[in-house]
Amino acid sequence: MTELAAVKAALKTQAVETPSWAYGNSGTRFKVFAQAGVPRSPFEKLDDAAKVHEFTGVAPTVALHIPWDRVDDYAALAEYAEKQGVKVGAINSNTFQDDDFKLGSVCHPDPAVRRKAVGHLLECVDIMDATGSKDLKLWFADGTNYPGQDDLRSRQDRLAEALAEVYERLGDDQRMLLEYKFFEPAFYSTDVPDWGTAYAHCLKLGDKAQVVVDTGHHAPGTNIEFIVATLLREGKLGGFDFNSRFYADDDLMVGAADPFQLFRIMYEVVRGGGLGSDVAFMLDQCHNIEAKIPAIIRSVMNVQEATAKALLVDRDALAAAQASGDVLEANAVVMDAYNTDVRPLLREVRQEMGLDPEPVKAYKASGWAEKVVAERVGGEQAGWGA
Repeated sequence: MTELAAVKAALKTQAVETPSWAYGNSGTRFKVFAQAGVPRSPFEKLDDAAKVHEFTGVAPTVALHIPWDRVDDYAALAEYAEKQGVKVGAINSNTFQDDDFKLGSVCHPDPAVRRKAVGHLLECVDIMDATGSKDLKLWFADGTNYPGQDDLRSRQDRLAEALAEVYERLGDDQRMLLEYKFFEPAFYSTDVPDWGTAYAHCLKLGDKAQVVVDTGHHAPGTNIEFIVATLLREGKLGGFDFNSRFYADDDLMVGAADPFQLFRIMYEVVRGGGLGSDVAFMLDQCHNIEAKIPAIIRSVMNVQEATAKALLVDRDALAAAQASGDVLEANAVVMDAYNTDVRPLLREVRQEMGLDPEPVKAYKASGWAEKVVAERVGGEQAGWGA
């Protein structure tokens, strides 16, 4: 297989999971702007996700969020997804919107509140069983706002105890993916503030526990690709939540703020063997002022472009320059790949997959946006519950 053929083959097998909540009304803590034609149920979210997959060919799974996507029959929801040409992906828990969780969930000082939180996580595993999902994704808003508010070490003990109970409930082919966030909504101490804390808990739990890297959850200047390389090296990179940020957790379209960073991250994924592994590539974004489905299609395309450039890095030339200590040549090899216009290559890949080479244009021409605006009248629009 030629080098170009290998690049094309890798791009054709890439999969980007889209989030159900991105199809509904979502946005900032200040205002969520409603849009016409937004889904009113998890089933309609799956309809929209199927359109993204139809036009990109690489978005075959949809992450669900509980309770935002709660239904009476999860097996029926999974069956409906498959009829639309997609599958249910990760199950995301929510332990941050119930009034009882004001002072935390699994780290709360009250055992009754902790029990309630763990019960929800176990419910999510039940939903995984019903839908065939392999991944349980956990993010905790737990933390404190004031020194002395709670005992920092005790909160880590409570977290470890809760994670261990849920871990034991997982099936042999299921994983726990633990996310981290260095601040917000807790501003003095966050219970899972960084990749090291997440890694430490996952290491103690076992092979079925891995770390999720949200590309918006880092302090300015953080070298995210170093984190990715280290977790891949340790076999603990479970997946990504892809988005962009200018300041903090902005949840903008992936690749919009810093496409060079996305390229650098994807190079480490390729370098570390993560592209053809179980590493989950998920979007986690809020589309508040832009049209939702075109934004998600564009996001998938941005991931494809960064991946294509990462695959084009001449690794032999890079290794030679690194070994000889030629700093400028090593950097030039990386920049040559980044500066390559890969859009013609991706258009070829899509045509070879039987897709329209221009996904956004094809979606706009399909009439789906006009159809859902006309049909989705009445009922309650889906939203992220802010």
